Amino acid sequence: MSVTAAPSVVTGTASALRRLYFVRFAFAIVWALVMFTMTKEISPVAAVLLVLYPLFDVGAAVVDARSSRGDGSPTLLYVNMAVSLIAAVGVGVACASGIPAVLRVWGAWAIVSGLVQLIVAVPRRRLGGQWPMIVSGAISILAGASFVASAGADDPALTSAVGYAVPGGIFFLISALRMGRAARES
Repeated sequence: MSVTAAPSVVTGTASALRRLYFVRFAFAIVWALVMFTMTKEISPVAAVLLVLYPLFDVGAAVVDARSSRGDGSPTLLYVNMAVSLIAAVGVGVACASGIPAVLRVWGAWAIVSGLVQLIVAVPRRRLGGQWPMIVSGAISILAGASFVASAGADDPALTSAVGYAVPGGIFFLISALRMGRAARES
């Protein structure tokens, strides 16, 4: 009679994160494709989609925290949940004030959530596939600063903020693909 060994914490975490990263990739790409048609003004549909993006990040952080419970302290993931929830509310309020206000809130959120992503990814390097998350976190910080700066432009548009979702999604895809080996190990 053979006994099947339970997967290690690393393998379980890597597998769960891999699935989450694939979902995050798909969401980011679909969201960006829809939002690219609405970058010049904030329609009611655009406002809903703008609020939805950070709310999706809250949900992803919840799944991440549950998936990596045995892999360390999820404190920073809780911080990310709070920051993204505040960003969703802030974006919702900012939509009534116009694109510059949305860019400022979106930029602040990108800076803080990018920093959290970077800090969370560094100790996860042993799971595999975390270098794209580290790079993505650093890029998010820089992109956030550019969103805040672009809010003062003569005719600001949401194009750069919407475009921010595409590389973010691609980084999630690369990370998921690179985590494949760690997810299959037992």
